[in-house]
Amino acid sequence: MAVKRFEDLLVWLKAQDFSVVIYQKFSNSKDYSFKDQILRASISISNNIAEGFDRRTNPDFIRFLYFATSSNSEVRSMLYLSKRLHFLESQETTELIKQSNEISRMLFGLIQSMTPRKSTNS
Repeated sequence: MAVKRFEDLLVWLKAQDFSVVIYQKFSNSKDYSFKDQILRASISISNNIAEGFDRRTNPDFIRFLYFATSSNSEVRSMLYLSKRLHFLESQETTELIKQSNEISRMLFGLIQSMTPRKSTNS
């Protein structure tokens, strides 16, 4: 069954859920610059998946999936920093990094499934 809407993609849903958790964890942060950056990056993950999907071509979708991957990496980097700055407890950070890594694996899997295979008979 072909996916007809980005809302049907499990990776999009997981990215949305991830962003909600990031919002909850950083909602009371007084470091507004850090908070703004991590929130915007987390939102970009699912937004890039959605935008790329609606471009309706595999090359465009793949390009936006790489953007989503980059945003996810930015969030993960900031999570490591948030641990060092004591914005989050170690266990919270570990769980969020685990979620981020899962999203990365899903994004790379989707990219691989959409990337044309080179023929070895050429």
